[in-house]
Amino acid sequence: MSDALKHECGIALIRLKKPLEFYKKKYGSAFYGVNKMYLMMEKQHNRGQDGAGFASIKLDVKPGQRYISRVRSIAQQPIQDIFDQINKRINTEFENHPEYNEDVALQKKNIPYIGELFLGHVRYGTFGKNSVESVHPFLRQNNWMHRNLIMAGNFNMTNVKELFQNLIELGQHPKEYTDTITVMEKIGHFLDDAVSKIYKDLKKEGYNKQQASPLIAERLKVSKILKRAAKNWDGGYAMAGLIGHGDSFVLRDPAGIRPCYYYSDDEVIVVASERPVIQTVFNVKFEDVNELPPGHAIITKKSGDFSIKKILEPLERKACSFERIYFSRGSDAEIYKERKMLGKLLMPKVLEAIDGDLKNSVFSYIPNTAETSFFGMIETAESELNKLKTSTILNGRRNISADEVTEILSERIRVEKIAIKDVKLRTFITEDSSRDDLVAHVYDITYGVIKPNDNLVIIDDSIVRGTTLKKSILKMLDRLEPKRIVVVSSAPQIRYPDCYGIDMARLEDLVAFRAALALLKDRGQYHLVEEVYNKCKAQENFEDKNVQNYVKEIYAPFTDEEVSLKISELLSDDSIKAEVKILFQPVENLHKACPLNLGDWYFTGNYPTDGGNRVVNRAFINFYEGNKERAY
Repeated sequence: MSDALKHECGIALIRLKKPLEFYKKKYGSAFYGVNKMYLMMEKQHNRGQDGAGFASIKLDVKPGQRYISRVRSIAQQPIQDIFDQINKRINTEFENHPEYNEDVALQKKNIPYIGELFLGHVRYGTFGKNSVESVHPFLRQNNWMHRNLIMAGNFNMTNVKELFQNLIELGQHPKEYTDTITVMEKIGHFLDDAVSKIYKDLKKEGYNKQQASPLIAERLKVSKILKRAAKNWDGGYAMAGLIGHGDSFVLRDPAGIRPCYYYSDDEVIVVASERPVIQTVFNVKFEDVNELPPGHAIITKKSGDFSIKKILEPLERKACSFERIYFSRGSDAEIYKERKMLGKLLMPKVLEAIDGDLKNSVFSYIPNTAETSFFGMIETAESELNKLKTSTILNGRRNISADEVTEILSERIRVEKIAIKDVKLRTFITEDSSRDDLVAHVYDITYGVIKPNDNLVIIDDSIVRGTTLKKSILKMLDRLEPKRIVVVSSAPQIRYPDCYGIDMARLEDLVAFRAALALLKDRGQYHLVEEVYNKCKAQENFEDKNVQNYVKEIYAPFTDEEVSLKISELLSDDSIKAEVKILFQPVENLHKACPLNLGDWYFTGNYPTDGGNRVVNRAFINFYEGNKERAY
């Protein structure tokens, strides 16, 4: 992807179903769960590189023994850092106490991080500071085992302000204004309520506090707690939690915006943000890994029994299509096919842009996530070329010689590796002109393969801000002196901000929005901007369910092609000699390629939750008033 785009997070949860001695005997180590958690987090490092965290719970420990361990990091390589810390501590214990080596009971009693229940998280920060305190898992501590809550999630709430206010009205004093703290305290409040109620019932039945403790764990209904806590949540989420005595849960939002998959056998229960992670780490088949249904939670009791419970009424499924285009690992069988299809469906537009001249066109891609859609585009280009070859041979009939047939058949689509991404260059100089020159060298190019009459077709997975294209890629490609540069986006035009976990909250950052404003100016229709502002301002205090997305009116006067043409103008300047064309995937083709992930709000403005319309209107008000705050 040419634009750096932070997004999402990744979660991993493992519950071991057997005693630790079983894993020691079968796999050679009681730290089987820790090792698997390392792999699951490492396989999801694409989902977050700002921070990483790990937590574990030991089941059935005696009073006075620690049973919760947690480690978090915001180091340059946070996953590596936390597991270096874990390994160092474990190895130190073994060196100091050789008697622990073969004794699993002593290991569990004395060594941290070992346990039966694990939660891992990789973070891209879209909200709050990037300090170690912002890194999941978060911990809500209590001397009552059942009231300890560890939480991590891949989520963004659009109504944090409202949820925060609810906590204050309950008499709480949350220590921080962040969505994670707010959500954790909300669940924690209802967890406390449930534990208190069960204890009162047990007291009436004649049990003392010590006798009541294991019975509270049995009777605690996690689904009921989640139903009460999540009632007013508005956002996209896969929310994971561990309760001190050993219950766990992962809850997915009702529209299925954020992804969540699970797997279970007689040894483990596993949950992760991506399917291939589970497939690879546990060596299981595609069909053995299940998707958690929207609005449902996978709940595991301390006993090891698990169930899938409906917590919230599912909405129309609007799973995030950006997961398929860019975020998720392309090793997923479905995602790989879908990305190839995105490339295939673009080919008719590409042929039109190059006037059908395949012979004088070179095809390439922006490293690295666009590679799969590039394969799809090339497959279609080869099919087109084969049609031309067949037609030429048939038209020649008996007049064509064997040498001419050989020459026709030897024609190939010209595929080259043109753009090469260098390591991150530090832009340490503050003057704009000097910094721009450094930014221009983020990508390098392959020389000697482009002829002056060539079209250079290069595919990217999406174009968000267009900054890297304008300041680096187009300038570099132009040095090769092609006749025409065609940049093809496998995603449609990104027109609206996201509020469910992708770092694109400001309208004015989006090149499609800037193009629409430029078109309004060109055509003397800029008065529309003030009209839309007034409409947005008028509904500022409306309930979310009554808010409409008036920002759509900014784009309404123009066709997709007109906006694309203006984007081409905005991203190229007089210094570029080649003709520049920028093409985008039509939204209907995106839905054809990714039929199960129809969440397209950043392209269409059709938000899956009521809070989305409030966010886009607030984003427009912020733009108009010159306010740089994020809209939620």
